[in-house]
Amino acid sequence: MGVYHAFKFRQRMSDEKKNWTGNIQLGAKTDLNVVLNQLCKAFNSCPFFKHSGMIMCVVDGHIEGYVEMQPDLIGNLAFQVLHGGVAATLLDSIGGIVAMEHLYRRSTPETLPETIKQVTRLATVDMRVDYLAPGRGKYFIARAEVLRLGRKGCTMRMTMVNDEDKAIAAGIASYAY
Repeated sequence: MGVYHAFKFRQRMSDEKKNWTGNIQLGAKTDLNVVLNQLCKAFNSCPFFKHSGMIMCVVDGHIEGYVEMQPDLIGNLAFQVLHGGVAATLLDSIGGIVAMEHLYRRSTPETLPETIKQVTRLATVDMRVDYLAPGRGKYFIARAEVLRLGRKGCTMRMTMVNDEDKAIAAGIASYAY
């Protein structure tokens, strides 16, 4: 994308799209599942997620990532396996959204404005991915857990399994906020 096109794209983005996390309302009576579903909706509206078929959803009160195997996501034509970049993207995304989930979980109505700023600023600082098995399967599910949730950043552990619950990839990532 050239400089001119990037400038035009930024001009078209509304303030609402730039501040999607600020639209979440968290009060004493707000069900956290509503907040988690809003986070998933925001991620799922991302053009790359739509292009690749990735989705985030709430399962048993926690967020999971999901992608179906499709011809456009094959990385090795000879073996018909998922591209490693798709696995890495799904792991990075689930790590980030689950970090946001936990920031909201520890938030109170008094700390909500700061939590919204943290969630809005959250960005990947470092990530390592271990590919454990070829990406074969009908679909893939990614999950994440917090290793450390600090004041300025967090460390997450992510895993991706296939439809047979076989571990395909694992990662550890650090996020700043």
